[in-house]
Amino acid sequence: MRSLAGLIAVVAAATLYLYFLSLHLPAAPPLLRPGAPHQDGGTADTTPPGDSSEGQRSRLKFPADLEELRELAELLHFYKTEHTGYVLLLFCSAYLYKQSFAIPGSSFLNILAGALFGPHEGLLLACVLTTAGSTMCYLLSRAFGKHHIVNLFPDKVSMLQRKVEENQDCLFFFLLFLRFFPMTPNWFLNMSAPIVNIPVMFFFCSVFIGLLPYNFICVQTGVMLSEVSSLDDLFSWARLLQLLAIACVALLPGVLIRHYSQSRLKLDGPITKKKIQ
Repeated sequence: MRSLAGLIAVVAAATLYLYFLSLHLPAAPPLLRPGAPHQDGGTADTTPPGDSSEGQRSRLKFPADLEELRELAELLHFYKTEHTGYVLLLFCSAYLYKQSFAIPGSSFLNILAGALFGPHEGLLLACVLTTAGSTMCYLLSRAFGKHHIVNLFPDKVSMLQRKVEENQDCLFFFLLFLRFFPMTPNWFLNMSAPIVNIPVMFFFCSVFIGLLPYNFICVQTGVMLSEVSSLDDLFSWARLLQLLAIACVALLPGVLIRHYSQSRLKLDGPITKKKIQ
């Protein structure tokens, strides 16, 4: 009971922090103000509905679909021109909040990273935040959630424990395999890792490397969404070749890990067989 109360306190404190951070929305940059001159000599027509800070603050929410994601990226892109530090702090705080408490939807934030920060900085930021947030989830589970997770998912925890013990001599590569070909969702692996005695450094490094292809695809998608203005742009030869290159780069690590797993890892069992066939 004490562990549950501690977890609730941590979630409440993090939620309040994120809420108060959104309340301190800086003044809108000139491009967001009505009548501001546009680059083409006219006036800006990108002013968000409701010029007040309240109207802009109401748009600061986790995106649930691509339309909301595009609107949020548009808003934060304008703020980034004059309030880079605030946008970076807000993005990092929101990302860590989602990852730490295993809230679905991090793929939208990875796409947003690409749209806001570009392909290189966005990828680095997504990888660092994914790793840091997953590690925070690991530590929260170790401190507060062990008994609750075992009670909620006894079969899954038992199965993961058995696989970890069988692959103890090559545990790091087994963890990479789980990230590339997950037999359990990433959020469950983050929470159950301390329960099955996975060392935190193995966990940390496996998340950074294992989710790199996934983060790469999401960030590149965000970069393309920020550049594409019509279907003609999306289906151009240059864009199709770029998509092909992204797919090849993302699939290569998975092919190597799968080749290694066939000779080194012990993956017998109905769940893993179904996943890797």
